Amino acid sequence: QVQLVESGGGLVQPGGSLRLSCAASGSIHSVYTMGWYRQAPGKQRELVALITPTGSTNTADSVKGRFTISRDNAKNTVYLQMNSLNTEDTAVYYCNADLRYYSGVAVNTRRGDYWGQGTQVTVSS
Repeated sequence: QVQLVESGGGLVQPGGSLRLSCAASGSIHSVYTMGWYRQAPGKQRELVALITPTGSTNTADSVKGRFTISRDNAKNTVYLQMNSLNTEDTAVYYCNADLRYYSGVAVNTRRGDYWGQGTQVTVSS
């Protein structure tokens, strides 16, 4: 009933830029904090950035000053603008959303944590 669909990954040269998008769709009542995580080969998934509905953000030190998270509440969409990319940014990037959705029983809602399918970002010359 709820899906997160990511787009925007790809291959880029060091120093280049990419913009990731993630749209939440389905029987959504409210979307709370949205965020981006990444997982490089052989490493654990790590937080990249979070954003609340009011626009407050939390960005990992490793990407601060290079990556910017933003969102469009009307579209239930979160973005990640990535600049000055380097090889250490190579990873699968996942979006995450804490949201409330209609359960299908009358007007009842439930809260859940959802993940996108992941999009590959490769930084290489």
